[in-house]
Amino acid sequence: MAIFKSGVIFNGVDTQDPNCWTLESYVARGGYEGLKKLLSTGMTQDDVISEVKASGLRGRGGAGFPTGLKWSFMPRSFPGEKYVVCNTDEGEPGTFKDRDIMKYNPHALIEGMIIAGFAMGAVAGYNYVHGEIFEDYERFEEALEQARVAGFLGKNILGSEFSFELYAHHGYGAYICGEETALLESLEGKKGQPRFKPPFPASFGLYGKPTTINNTETFASVPFIVRDGSGSFNQFGLENNFGTKLFSVSGHVERPGNYEVPLGTPFSVLLEMCGGMKDGRKLKAVIPGGSSSPVIPGDVMMQTNMDYDSIAKAGSMLGSGAVIVMGEDVCMVKALERLSYFYFEESCGQCTPCREGTGWLYRIVHRIENGEGRPEDLALLDSVGNQMAGKTICALADAAVMPVQGMMKHFRDEFEYHIEHKKCKCNHEWC
Repeated sequence: MAIFKSGVIFNGVDTQDPNCWTLESYVARGGYEGLKKLLSTGMTQDDVISEVKASGLRGRGGAGFPTGLKWSFMPRSFPGEKYVVCNTDEGEPGTFKDRDIMKYNPHALIEGMIIAGFAMGAVAGYNYVHGEIFEDYERFEEALEQARVAGFLGKNILGSEFSFELYAHHGYGAYICGEETALLESLEGKKGQPRFKPPFPASFGLYGKPTTINNTETFASVPFIVRDGSGSFNQFGLENNFGTKLFSVSGHVERPGNYEVPLGTPFSVLLEMCGGMKDGRKLKAVIPGGSSSPVIPGDVMMQTNMDYDSIAKAGSMLGSGAVIVMGEDVCMVKALERLSYFYFEESCGQCTPCREGTGWLYRIVHRIENGEGRPEDLALLDSVGNQMAGKTICALADAAVMPVQGMMKHFRDEFEYHIEHKKCKCNHEWC
């Protein structure tokens, strides 16, 4: 794993040190100073929320919604219990940043959730952890116990009147539980399927109580903002794209891994940090924000910066920051076949357009890849996608459609070649 040494989350973290995740190591790097600051200086809930707003922090899980604004939606005058929930159900192909936060710097997440609990008047928090990273879940449990023993969690934290408890809960590897309301259903012990909205979680969330849900990276950025001030955070990045961002870079690069860089960093610079293209390949395409974001041709990507606005202008999404780099020898039909199969397998089946449409998309691409494609299949892919997008309870159907639309837009010729010649244009034996 590679890190940006003057960043926010991994600043000073030596991932080669087997004890870097411990409370002792975190405190030595200035950990829990943000929590101490707000408790000792008399900061109010409004003060904390205003600081987070001023930082320009946007949600790091995919949507990019302003974090401070989201926190302000919590009805703090509500007389009953309120909750904060962390979404560590990281299941999208190409995304592996949150697990490294859990593995190497879990106390940043814990402190961030405690501060969020203070700001929104919550009594407890829950971290929903992807079921396939159980070792990291166990480490997080150990870190929680360290925080409790030290007085950072529980009743009357650090001798104050503020009390907050935090629990970990692991899922079982269901991608759909990364959708926030499906996550809440699973936390409540029910089948993980998305809820109709409205009502939104801010008014009717976990156990029917007001709830705010943020991504792991989002919460882990908060201690830095409260400790050093919003100005220290937004010295990184660009207007509307402040702070640093963790990018999970995989595919045909020499050094895959997580890289924390300021938002707005050119993709060409990020690629260079990764050691460039593996084995001297030429860059063909990049999926910039996880498997659900549309693909961008390599020449366009080399002129694009890594921030929400630049990638949107290039025709895709920053998403979770999962950067999948594809070299010149990648068959785009085969790549789409694999992506379509994932969404077909992971659909919860609640909505007919998604349940039937994801399977339909996969079967069409599968037959094209296997030399059984028909000329009308390309129009059929467009038609099926149009009947899915925006017509389901959650965005999984849209996530399944966007890779298809991106491939059709930029690499339609490869699909046409497969259909006409019954084989791959690249002529590789594995295709």
